Amino acid sequence: MSTSMNSGGVYGETEFSSATVVSTAANFIMNAPEPFTHTYRTYFRVREGGSLTLKLWHSNAVDSTWDQGQDARGSQPGGEWSIAAAYVADGGMNPDGSVAAGSQVPVTFGGAAAKTVAPGETFWSDEARLELPEGHYLAFTWTIRTAAAGPSVPFNVEGMLVSGYDATGELADSESGGGFVLSDKLLVAPSYIGYMKQVQKKLVFLGDSITQGVRTAKDQYTYWAARIAEGLGADYGLWNLGSGWGRAYDVAEGGPWLEKAKQGDEVLIVLGVNDLDIGKRTADELLADLTHIIAEIKAANPAVRIILSTVPPFNFVEEREAYWRTVNRTILGSPPAGVDRVFDIAAVLSEPAPQEHRIRRAFMSDEYDPHPNGDAGKAVAEAFLTWYESGK
Repeated sequence: MSTSMNSGGVYGETEFSSATVVSTAANFIMNAPEPFTHTYRTYFRVREGGSLTLKLWHSNAVDSTWDQGQDARGSQPGGEWSIAAAYVADGGMNPDGSVAAGSQVPVTFGGAAAKTVAPGETFWSDEARLELPEGHYLAFTWTIRTAAAGPSVPFNVEGMLVSGYDATGELADSESGGGFVLSDKLLVAPSYIGYMKQVQKKLVFLGDSITQGVRTAKDQYTYWAARIAEGLGADYGLWNLGSGWGRAYDVAEGGPWLEKAKQGDEVLIVLGVNDLDIGKRTADELLADLTHIIAEIKAANPAVRIILSTVPPFNFVEEREAYWRTVNRTILGSPPAGVDRVFDIAAVLSEPAPQEHRIRRAFMSDEYDPHPNGDAGKAVAEAFLTWYESGK
């Protein structure tokens, strides 16, 4: 396993596996005009309930570029900020902003309740033990404080796939939802929430908003990465690194997003939509970036298995459509060196030829948005699980 990350890497903690399939990859950064103290509470469905030993890891950096990079760019370090307090708790079965009475367990860092975070720093928490009934949400709450104006905390700005709440001030120890308001496009959470679990294999899913699950229903976990995890079962770990508006060239830069991707036994790469779209990359440029990413992951761990997916259809036209067809034809016929298997996600999502560059209308989030919906998530997961288990 790669040990390039601080403290031996995320999967350097071999006894731990990802407790959730929710992606908390960062694609934006807070940039406040004055110092602030704010509390964030997020509800996660966990892979398993019961007696959990949890350990959190965080990377204080932006993973992928948002829009044209005017506000946040891939590999941009976060600013200096501090954790005033953090807790894990039983979030109950209704994520309403409160937590079960008496269930909050402090999360500490080197034995201390508070921690100052340096720009670009990566760090682990101590272990925290929590009793979480099956079917209940894990609630993670932390109060974050900045000492100065300017860029500070990286976060994910896409539409919320989970229930989250935020409040002005230091309310991390509050059990009630008083003072909290429902968060919108504001997922502020650790990069990785691990639980003590020996698994057969640790998978990393590296992609953009389509892997993240953007535009599917909140708290329903109907996107394909979540459905695949459910189908494989908890004996397979899955760390979702999908990041809205992310592109292959963000990963190829060699920053924190690539370092995260190096941590799996098996890595599924589903990138290219944003490279061809907002990134305006050519087919050759995208294929070169994918080749570089694969080589870097293999260099870090020659035993890792790489699954490369075709680029999903996104209703491209003209030159972009031609590039999309070239990239997918190459991936299917002559994939980059180091690829162990190819999964054809486009075949599942596309309209029949000659309109295969378009996503099936029944799979669109709405009549104008080609992001896959929950029905598409079901179709992709079923196709993937059948293909994955076949060994082809």
